Amino acid sequence: MTTFRYFRALVLALLVGCALAAPARAQTAPAQTIWRLLDYIAVDYAGAVSDGQVVNEGEYVEMVEFSASVLQRLGELPQSEARAGLLQGATRLEAAIAAKAAPESIATSARQLGRVLLAAYPVPLAPSNLPDLGRGAALYAQNCASCHGLAGDGRGAAATGMDPPPIDFTDEARARERSLFGLYQVIEQGLEGTAMPSFAQLSPDDRWALAFHVGRYAYPRELARSGETTWSSEDALPRLIPNMTALAGMTPAQLENELGAEKARAVTAYLRGNPEALSGAEGSLSLAKERLQEALDAYEAGQRARATDLALSAYLDGFEPVEPLLTARDASLMRRIEEAMAELRARIGRGAPVDEVRAQVAIVQTLFTDAEVQLSPDKASTASSFLGAFTILLREGLEALLLVIAMIAFLRKADRQDVLGYVHGGWMAALVAGVATWAAATYLISISGASRELTEGFGSILAAVILLSVGIWMHGKAQAGAWQRYINERLSKALSKRSAWFLFGLTFLVVYREVFETALFYATLWNQGNSGAVAVGALAAIVLLAVIAVAMLRYSRKIPIAKFFTYSSALIAVLAVVLAGKGVSALQEAGFIDVRPLAVVPRIDLLGLTPTVQSVLAQLVMLAAVLFGFWYNRRVAQQRSAQVASIGRPA
Repeated sequence: MTTFRYFRALVLALLVGCALAAPARAQTAPAQTIWRLLDYIAVDYAGAVSDGQVVNEGEYVEMVEFSASVLQRLGELPQSEARAGLLQGATRLEAAIAAKAAPESIATSARQLGRVLLAAYPVPLAPSNLPDLGRGAALYAQNCASCHGLAGDGRGAAATGMDPPPIDFTDEARARERSLFGLYQVIEQGLEGTAMPSFAQLSPDDRWALAFHVGRYAYPRELARSGETTWSSEDALPRLIPNMTALAGMTPAQLENELGAEKARAVTAYLRGNPEALSGAEGSLSLAKERLQEALDAYEAGQRARATDLALSAYLDGFEPVEPLLTARDASLMRRIEEAMAELRARIGRGAPVDEVRAQVAIVQTLFTDAEVQLSPDKASTASSFLGAFTILLREGLEALLLVIAMIAFLRKADRQDVLGYVHGGWMAALVAGVATWAAATYLISISGASRELTEGFGSILAAVILLSVGIWMHGKAQAGAWQRYINERLSKALSKRSAWFLFGLTFLVVYREVFETALFYATLWNQGNSGAVAVGALAAIVLLAVIAVAMLRYSRKIPIAKFFTYSSALIAVLAVVLAGKGVSALQEAGFIDVRPLAVVPRIDLLGLTPTVQSVLAQLVMLAAVLFGFWYNRRVAQQRSAQVASIGRPA
């Protein structure tokens, strides 16, 4: 197999060489700082002024200082169409604070200015993954409790003598004016003029987990039970708070205006303690639509890099979580959405006219609306859950099964059953890892769309490169006399412990790649109900795969050894080409590789064929390497035959 190390290295370099760097993120810290100052003014000004009189001199001085800082920082922002209006608004706000205007007026002006600011200089408004509340509690105990107290009441051991004192998170009057996004901003950047430091060293996921934890202190957990009842019984609520962005950006006071104080408190307690309630299909697609509109707005404003990021987020954060369920219910619609999203990213990437991008966004939005219809609860049925579970497992299982059967048959023909345990151990370990992935994705963590696509993409490409070398090697043994020489000279060495572990690793990699995708599909199906139908569908697919496996093993015993190697090498080579296409396609969906649509090529999932230049090029490179390897094997075999013939000729 060492003969073809060159080909492995060449193909890997070519495939990875297709990758482009992920788009750069916009620098948004200045806008975030300004928004945080405005949010602080909206919340705390009421504690400084009442009825036109200063009631807290220290607080009032702070409000004056913050409003001046807002005006100054706005002037330092990059030029945009909205900046002049923002400066005028900040000037009016500063004057109103100097005139000791009513708190309600100041709060309204500050929040309106903040909304215009974020529209002109967008920043991430919500977590990209489901917040881990347990992690948030641990982070609070480690970093915050010494000042804010274990109960969040601002009475920590280190709070003595602090001026101003630490915030009392249990103060509902203050908490009702503070959104989760506002808490996140303070955690990220700290608060000037106070002892509150920045926790920018924490990851975004950790900062969001901490914000959700802190945001629960003012809303007792017993309220969550009535909040859950209200949430599940009132159909208007999911439309009012359709996704994590809406929850993170809405203050409890704003929710009170819609629901009344009692219901708003209960729903706030429930959703802040159970954010997974917003991770359903309706919420995901609502997020996808929102991100698409933001992408269009950014593109129209000339912010092409941000438009690229938002279009990718619409797919990964909005559509990807519901893709398994949509695949089970309407695979054709799922493929149309993937192709439309790829076309949108391609238009943004090449700087197409705004009208073309707007038209493509409209197409995708319409497809998302169609998906909402297909994913509505009334479309769920026992039959659809059964068929989804059955077809997904059968489709993903066949690829892995073909390789495992080929390796088992090879070892039996080589009379090396002693090494079979490594192959069996590989696929069994992959199944165990798959079950663990399903359990984690169902009950413990939320696996992001980007993580899923990157895992599938790199796993597929690595498997394709390894299968390429295996296929060329097996093809070489199919040539005349090659197998017998291999048996006599190298079999014991080639199937040493080291090679046996190679078989284990190859089996695990290929099988887990399929099991990983299947596990995430099943996690989605399971969470949608009809778990009995899902289990029966999975069992039916397992039975059919077992029947196919037995039939293939029996048939392989009857095939002459040379033909077996010929057929096996061809099968493995085809799998390598298929996985190369799938790997590049997954990396494109994760935004790791650029997208250039290729309209003349059809989409054929069975062959891993995707209508993009990069994925087709990867498959052509892999196919060329396979054909070159096979040609090289035949040439070597012909030279050996000629040498043998010349030796046998009389002098």
